[in-house]
Amino acid sequence: MKTSSHPAAPPRRRRTAPAPREGGRRDVPEGRRNVRAGRRRKRSRLRIALAIALSILVLGAAGLGWIFLELNGNIDTFSADGISGDRPEAAKGANVLVIGSDARTGGNSALGGGDKDDIGRSDTAFLLHVYADRRHAVAVSIPRDTLLTIPPCKLPDGSWTKTRTNTMFNAAYSVGQTAKGSPACTQNTVEELTGLRVDHTVVVDFKGFAQLTDVVGGVKVCLPQDIHQKDLNPNRTTRGKLLFRKGEQTVAGQKALDYVRIRHGIGDGSDIGRIKRQQAFVASLIARVKSDGLTPTKLLPLADAATKSMTVDPGLGSADKLISFAMSLRDIDLHNTKFVTIPWRYEGARVAIVQPDADELWAALKADRTIDGKDASGKKGAAPASASPSAEEPVSGDGIDVAVYNGTTTKGLAARAATTLTDHGFTVTGTANASTQDHADTVIEYGPGQKSRAESVAGLFPGARLKSGTGTGISVILGRSYPAEGSSAKATEVPKTVADDARSADDDLCSNLSYG
Repeated sequence: MKTSSHPAAPPRRRRTAPAPREGGRRDVPEGRRNVRAGRRRKRSRLRIALAIALSILVLGAAGLGWIFLELNGNIDTFSADGISGDRPEAAKGANVLVIGSDARTGGNSALGGGDKDDIGRSDTAFLLHVYADRRHAVAVSIPRDTLLTIPPCKLPDGSWTKTRTNTMFNAAYSVGQTAKGSPACTQNTVEELTGLRVDHTVVVDFKGFAQLTDVVGGVKVCLPQDIHQKDLNPNRTTRGKLLFRKGEQTVAGQKALDYVRIRHGIGDGSDIGRIKRQQAFVASLIARVKSDGLTPTKLLPLADAATKSMTVDPGLGSADKLISFAMSLRDIDLHNTKFVTIPWRYEGARVAIVQPDADELWAALKADRTIDGKDASGKKGAAPASASPSAEEPVSGDGIDVAVYNGTTTKGLAARAATTLTDHGFTVTGTANASTQDHADTVIEYGPGQKSRAESVAGLFPGARLKSGTGTGISVILGRSYPAEGSSAKATEVPKTVADDARSADDDLCSNLSYG
């Protein structure tokens, strides 16, 4: 048996408690007992409060998760494999194609009439350009009867169509003759038309539109005259019931849908006139949503209503992506939200695109030039809008030397820019290719003390970025944003015909509601 080399530890002394008082309680002063009891009660209340708070947080998170799960279940997406592989480059801003579908499936036939087995058709469409500064936006309406080129589109059997020219715009959505339509083909067509990359596509049908107006509590509209049933359906033999009285009113659900579909009873009865009223309606809807507050709490019921009858591209195919995108628009005020229509003219019963106005509009949007000529690219040192050349404010280059470099693979660009500069009195010291040909934007570099002269140069290159350098002179490095052959630098300005007809979301509700 082993023995320890250490001495045994002394026995532990047991403390003896003071003799209890009569009744079994220890002899503790009454004040101390009250303090201890109070502390126990406080700790108990704190534990209960923490437990309740934790429960609320857990339940709240679970509830929010359930809401997002519910919204995700609502959202339908269309396949990305029908989107063309030959696409324009992405920009810093965002371009969202919004399509109003008159598909008769899923309960829509009761709202819009027609056959439930009918193929999907686009009733209206606009391209929303969100400028890079996230403080300006413009929606460009494209009439459904517009004659244009529809590029190859994918059919349900996997094959691709051939390019079709001089074809109505809404035919793109009907490619494949399916009930849900072809959003991808419409997106391809808009990219072909504009040269702008469509970042997202959203399709809203009759049912979703009606539900959305119900959720916001109705939308204010204005009618230039009394409207009857025959104005909505010209096939009626009688005038029918009064649908709307002249003047301002609030509409929701079926009434809202009837309002945006009225065509024949106002103005010349054209789709162009209807577009004006649709623009006024969307402006009023935006104003209503903003007045309620663009917060996640307010957006959730809107998202629930919208997603139930919405089809989107895969990039917006979840609730968090949709709400995140909506929240990114919160700093765009009503006055800086504009509505325009693509430059157009009648060609028989159809609509033709007016050139070069349309291409100048797309170039201005690509350069993030606003309707009123401001630079909304969000770039530091970008040329001021007031520097744009015009007959009223000519650009003078007297006494200013400039070197021009081609930063693209487009031949002859430097020579054309040099001609523009010399026409305005600048002295071009030389032209050459830049060290690299991958410049997306035009840059104007200037040396110490040359900033004011560089700003004069920028007057001929709207959207160009000013950059200070170590050199002694001024250099223009041309990017892909510089206008194409046959255009002038002013092509980055929105055409006056478009700007003069623009609508702001804060315009008078009863103004500019028709055409003809």
